[in-house]
Amino acid sequence: MPLRIERQEHISGLRLTLVPLIAIAFTIIVGTVMFVALGHDPIRAFGIYFIEPLTDTWTLQELVVKACPLMLIGTGLAFCYRANRWNIGAEGQYVAGAVLGSWLALATHGTDAGPWVLPAMLALGVIGGALWGLIPAFLRVRFGASEILTSLMLVYVAQLGLDYLVRGPWRDPQGFNFPQSVTFDDVALMPLLLGEGRLHGGILIALVVIAAATFVLGRTLVGYSIELAGSAPRAAAFAGFDERRVTYGVFAVSGGLAGLAGMIEVTGTIGQMQPSISPGYGFTAIIAAMLGRLHPVLILVSSLVLALTYIGGEAAQITMRLPFDVTRVFQGTLLIAILAADVLVRYRVRRVEEVGHA
Repeated sequence: MPLRIERQEHISGLRLTLVPLIAIAFTIIVGTVMFVALGHDPIRAFGIYFIEPLTDTWTLQELVVKACPLMLIGTGLAFCYRANRWNIGAEGQYVAGAVLGSWLALATHGTDAGPWVLPAMLALGVIGGALWGLIPAFLRVRFGASEILTSLMLVYVAQLGLDYLVRGPWRDPQGFNFPQSVTFDDVALMPLLLGEGRLHGGILIALVVIAAATFVLGRTLVGYSIELAGSAPRAAAFAGFDERRVTYGVFAVSGGLAGLAGMIEVTGTIGQMQPSISPGYGFTAIIAAMLGRLHPVLILVSSLVLALTYIGGEAAQITMRLPFDVTRVFQGTLLIAILAADVLVRYRVRRVEEVGHA
């Protein structure tokens, strides 16, 4: 007897709330099996991953620092995903924004440039990420190309472009031939919030962005148009919302926030351009957005959880000699579990009786 997957019309809020919790529980089960297979005590391993980083002031600061780009990128992705536009290339937009903003830092290096440099760099970061995000939007609107493929392929273009710059035109002549730029001037660096540690002013920007996004998505006509375009595109067209404008708008916002995250990361924690300026924040932010149910405030919480896996993974490398790929397994399993649980909650399988032919 054939089966059919049907979308459920009425879904309780409790069931939707349980999806992230079920996904986390499933990830813990998979992690337990993995640690046992690797010959490690799972209780000790989970303690190193998720408990020990919360017991030290320095690691708590690092937790917030690593969560900052995830908050920004995840919030931007929420705009796209609510509109049913699948931006998978935030990593490339992150790099593009960092490259454009860093151009100004290098152009003014060693001059008497004033405090305007950092705000201008952040603005250029937003512009660079938005322009890079508009490329897949244009290809979708103009040619009907899949934004999933085009945005993903553009990640490698941005990364290779960055690699060329730091090994060529932007390489520090006094850097002993290492592929890196000169260290940015103080006016081009994000100010620290505390005397010790690396907690910088970028987190304040991220909190402002989350507050603004919460208001826009929940209280404005723009947010309503995005939600309607994603859930009922025909109704959105009848209501007068232009599908092309929505596509360009959400990709510009998503790319702009990813570019801002890249610029904040470079000016706040790295201080110069290098061949790699991200451990995969653009991809991990997809998990943060999904785990946060595409709500900016919940994305803030999920970003902290995922940042904890980064810090715990680094600690596990040192104390247990586990490869950092274990962290990627955690993150990938969590994403798969979220998507699977979401499908099971939103859809149901129904048997379809075959109708005989006379």
